[in-house]
Amino acid sequence: MAASTALLFLSPTFASAAPDVVVSIKPVHSLVASIMKGVGEPSLIVEGAASPHTYTLKPSNARALENADVVFWVGPGLEAFLDKPLEALPKKAKVIELEDAPGLTKLPFREGGAFEGHDHGEHAEAGEDNAHDHGTEEASHTDHAKAEHADDHGHDHASEEAAAAGDNHGHEHGGTDMHLWLDPSNAKAMAAEIAKSLSDADPANKAAYEANLTTLNAEIDALDTGIAAQLKPVLEKPFIVFHDAYQYFEKHYGVRVAGSVTVSPESMPGAERLSTIHAKIKELGAACVFAEPQFEPKLIGVVTEGTDAKSGTLDPEGGALDAGPALYGELMRNLATSMSTCLSQ
Repeated sequence: MAASTALLFLSPTFASAAPDVVVSIKPVHSLVASIMKGVGEPSLIVEGAASPHTYTLKPSNARALENADVVFWVGPGLEAFLDKPLEALPKKAKVIELEDAPGLTKLPFREGGAFEGHDHGEHAEAGEDNAHDHGTEEASHTDHAKAEHADDHGHDHASEEAAAAGDNHGHEHGGTDMHLWLDPSNAKAMAAEIAKSLSDADPANKAAYEANLTTLNAEIDALDTGIAAQLKPVLEKPFIVFHDAYQYFEKHYGVRVAGSVTVSPESMPGAERLSTIHAKIKELGAACVFAEPQFEPKLIGVVTEGTDAKSGTLDPEGGALDAGPALYGELMRNLATSMSTCLSQ
């Protein structure tokens, strides 16, 4: 008995256990994992190459959410599948909607002119020119979701701070483009909100979170400088995208997007649709057309056939990358490399 007591007092003192943290998508998970280095590891919901636009919650995801102390997501305009499950979580869960982080630059969807109705690719019907328009739909869905996600559900919104700073635009202008992380300045704003939220939930490890935030900010600054230098030679080369998801990246670095075309990854466009796309590529003088990993090379080849445009692949959500702290930097560098390689041909 005495020996056991002595051993008890000789045991090392451990810091309090890290909170149970669940994150929606890979880019956000990477930021959270960076802030939690040395403290704990967050769980990821949308794994592998799955898309948040079409994801269906698995039983294992539901269990992880039920046990979570803190949940990070971008918001209902991106991860609509989490809307109701998060609303039903126990009150102990602190839910952080990062689209409300103070200091974010928010951009509305681009519609009209050279930009076809915003579509995530999965929803377009082959041969149709009238792509499914997510602008007003996502705006109304986001507003409806925010009305339901009151603080008595345990949701922690930074909307009051954002509104005070004048950063409440976007929702009333056709919906906010939710690919916020593609602007490094936004990634830093999101990281700051992540560190603050974790520190509030886990004060014992606040110093670690703040130190990791300082390190991450320096890494993002270095990443930003490198990408800007890499893209400088191709800034004037126009390009077209299949999925209009890159305007945060475009505006931050000054690359020249000419427009978008809506193509379904599941089926080949009809002859009339292809003729329209080919004419558009030629009219806009696109040097390159960028698809995403889910598009077959054959389909990409058919879309650019008969034009001078080259083709490339962009992966805005890191579907082809391993989850973890390094993913955000890899994702951004890969976008820059794909653009500079294709546009310099």
